[in-house]
Amino acid sequence: MDAVLKREAFRQAVVNTLERRLFYIPSFKIYGGVAGLYDYGPPGCAVKANVLAFWRQHFVREENMLEVDCPCVTPETVLKASGHVDKFTDLMVKDEKTGNCFRADHLVKDFCKEKLEKDPKLSAEKVAELKHVLAVLDDLSVDELGAKIKGYGITAPDTKNTLSDPYPFNLMFQTSIGPSGLSPGFMRPETAQGIFVNFKDLYYYNGNKLPFAAAQIGQAFRNEISPRQGLLRVREFTLAEIEHFVDPEDKSHPKFSEVSKLDILMFPREDQVSGKQAKRIPIGEAVSKGTVNNETLGYFIGRVYLFLTQLGIDKDRLRFRQHLAKEMAHYAADCWDAEIECSHGWIECVGIADRSAYDLRAHTEKSGTALVAHEKYAEPIEVEKLVITPVKKELGLAFKGNQKMVVEALEAMEEKEAMEMKAALESKGEAEFNVCTLEKVVTIKKNMVSISKEMKKEHQRVFTPSVIEPSFGIGRIIYCLYEHSFYTRASKDGDEQLNVFRFPSLVAPIKCTVFPLVQNQQFEEVAKKIAKALTAVGISYKIDITGTSIGKRYARTDELGVPLAVTVDSATSVTVRERDSKQQIRVNVDDVAALVKDVTDGVSTWADVLWKYPTHSS
Repeated sequence: MDAVLKREAFRQAVVNTLERRLFYIPSFKIYGGVAGLYDYGPPGCAVKANVLAFWRQHFVREENMLEVDCPCVTPETVLKASGHVDKFTDLMVKDEKTGNCFRADHLVKDFCKEKLEKDPKLSAEKVAELKHVLAVLDDLSVDELGAKIKGYGITAPDTKNTLSDPYPFNLMFQTSIGPSGLSPGFMRPETAQGIFVNFKDLYYYNGNKLPFAAAQIGQAFRNEISPRQGLLRVREFTLAEIEHFVDPEDKSHPKFSEVSKLDILMFPREDQVSGKQAKRIPIGEAVSKGTVNNETLGYFIGRVYLFLTQLGIDKDRLRFRQHLAKEMAHYAADCWDAEIECSHGWIECVGIADRSAYDLRAHTEKSGTALVAHEKYAEPIEVEKLVITPVKKELGLAFKGNQKMVVEALEAMEEKEAMEMKAALESKGEAEFNVCTLEKVVTIKKNMVSISKEMKKEHQRVFTPSVIEPSFGIGRIIYCLYEHSFYTRASKDGDEQLNVFRFPSLVAPIKCTVFPLVQNQQFEEVAKKIAKALTAVGISYKIDITGTSIGKRYARTDELGVPLAVTVDSATSVTVRERDSKQQIRVNVDDVAALVKDVTDGVSTWADVLWKYPTHSS
C-alpha cells in the first residue's frame, strides 16, 4: 500500500512539473480540454525534436534507410486491404444506464492490480490466479474477457452500474475525401501502409536490391475508447516506423555480430504463461536457441535497446516481451514489444514484429499491382509453372467495363486457388470467384480462362519479401524518459525539495543557460557575446537576466533539465556549472562556446573538463 502511494505521489510530482514548466498541457484547456489530446510547449517540442533527430541518426542514417513522408488521410480501399477496416478494434463495454464506454481489458487489469496491491486478505491461490490473468490478458478472447468481468463482479468505475457484454469497436477516425462524400477515407492509424503501397517504387529506387528499409515519422490517429494516463494513451500521436524488406528465405543480418553480445532483459512467452520473471539473455543466444525467430529481428531488438538506453531510459527498467500466441497476428512469424517500466507499470513503447509477407501480398491482391522482388539465377532452371490465360473476349462480353479488374484478379491467383478453380471448371463448367477490387463474387465459366501447368525455363526467382517492422510510439518513450530522468534534491539551505530532470545532453531541451550575476550593462554585454558565440556553433541556450538570486535561477534551469549554466561575474572569465554534480569551473569568455559544444555533443565529459579548467567554489 505504501509503495502504491509513493508511486502515485512521484507521478503527480512529475506531471505537475511537466505541466507547470509547459513541457505539455491538455489541448483546448480554456474550453475544458478533450480527453486524449495534448499540446507540447516549448521545452516539450525541443525534447521531441531532439529524440526524433537522434532516431534519424541512429536508424535512418546509420542503417542507410529510405525516408518517406505520406499523407495522414488514407482511402478506405487501402485500409480495407490491410485489414484495418474489419479488424482494427478494441473490446468495449458500456454502462447500461448512462451509456459511458470503457475498454474491457483495462477494467479487468485495474481490478486485478487493485486487488493485488490493496487487499492484504487475498489467499495464495487468489493471488496466483490474478497474476495469471494479468499475464495472459492480451490472449483472452471476447467471451473469456466477458466471463472475467461477470465473474469478478466488475461494474462501471464511476456509477457502479452493470456493464454490457464486450464487443469490438473500430478505432479509426472516418472521413470523406472531396466534397461529394462518395470517396470514404480514414485518418491513418499507423504510418506503415504508406510505405507498403510505395514498395514497387522504393525497390526500383534502391536498384532492385534486397534487403532495404524504408522509414517514416508522422502523425497517427486512434479513436481510443477511454484515453487516460496522460501522454501514454492519446488519440493523436507521433509514430516513427521502419519497414525492413528482406528475402523470406534469408533473414540473416550482416551486422548482427555488432549486437549479439548485448545482455538484454527478455520475457519470452513461455515464461509469461508459467508465471516466471523476465531474465537477461544475450541477444545472440536468444536467436541461436530460436527464442527470437531470426537474425534480422534480433538485430533490431539490439538496435532498439541501444537507442532507448542512449536516450536516457534505465536499462534495468527496460524489457523485451514476446507476444503471446493469440495476441500475435496469425500471419506474423514473431513479435516482441520493448516495454519500459514507469509509475503506470510496464508500458509498450516499441513493437518489433516479423510480419512475414502479409502486407505486400494483401496490397498486391487488392490493387492488382505485383509488389514483388526478383533474384536472378546464375544459370536458368527448369520449373513447373502455373499458367493462367484469361480469354479476354469472353470476359469482356460477360463483365463489360469490369473486364480489366477480373483479368487482373485471375492472373494474380495463387496456385492453390487456381487449381481449385480448374477442378471446379472441369467438373461443373463454372466456378465462383471473389474479385477483391470489385468487392463481389462473380461466376467464371470454362470458356473464360485456361489454367494449366507447364515446364518452363526460369531466369529469375520472383517472390514477395517479408518485412520486419520496428514501430516507435514517440510520446510514450518521451513520457517514460521524463519519469526516468526526474529526481528531487534539497535546496542549499535545506528548507525545500527542488525538482531536477537529469536529461542526457542529447535530448535536453536547452543545452545551456547564461546568467549575468547582477544586473549591469557590462555583464549583460558579456552575456550577449557568449550567446552569439553559442548560436554560431548551433547550441540552444536561454539568457536569464531577472534580478532573482543565482540559486533560484539555477533551480529554474535544473527543473528544465539544462545540463550547463554559465554565470557572468566578470568581463574576462565566467563560471560554468554542471547540473547533477553542481560543480563549477572557471573559463575564459572566449572559450565558453567551444567547451559547451564539446560537452553537450559528447566529445568531452564533465570529468574531462574538470582536469582542464580551475574549479570554482561559490
